Amino acid sequence: MSVTIELPLALHILEAYLAENKFIAADKATEADAAVAKALGSAPAAEFVNVNKWFTEVKPSTETAAPAAAAAEEDDDDIDLFGSDDDEVDEEAEKLKAQRVAEYNAKKANKPKTIAKTTVTLEVKPWDDETDMTELTKAVKSIEMDGLIWGGSQLVAIGYGIKKLQINCVVEDDKVLLDDLSDKILEFEDYVQSVDVAAMQKI
Repeated sequence: MSVTIELPLALHILEAYLAENKFIAADKATEADAAVAKALGSAPAAEFVNVNKWFTEVKPSTETAAPAAAAAEEDDDDIDLFGSDDDEVDEEAEKLKAQRVAEYNAKKANKPKTIAKTTVTLEVKPWDDETDMTELTKAVKSIEMDGLIWGGSQLVAIGYGIKKLQINCVVEDDKVLLDDLSDKILEFEDYVQSVDVAAMQKI
């Protein structure tokens, strides 16, 4: 159990406790003593006779502990009197956490991937007013590509008796490149003069 109190009060409590006990948690120095000594950082005032005696016995024996003690002094307004078990690993909690992470990852992996699609309106212009627009439309719709779905179409007058084909389609972004689709349409060179993208909208 971790108990955090102000340093002056802690020293008085520790002084009273050590008047009846030689060490913090047992008949000999343990990690609890080391933790409290480390938190104190240095021996207290001479008035705390029992604490000074205890501190002399349990304080670190090598200079390597000095930096850690100095760091502890910077935070000496709060002191963990009887040591802390915060670093102890709760195996059951860790197992439960690992299980939940695994379940989440499995659920995420099995979730259907969203397929990015785009609605596209193409404008296909013929060579002249003598071009058979019915055949042109059939030719365009005959193109098959994985991820391509043709939609509705209409003929739109552009002047001088010439009409252009305006046709809709839905493409899967990862599978169909509009440049490739345009090239396929242009292969019908007997009918097609040009292909333009009139509109695009992500689904």
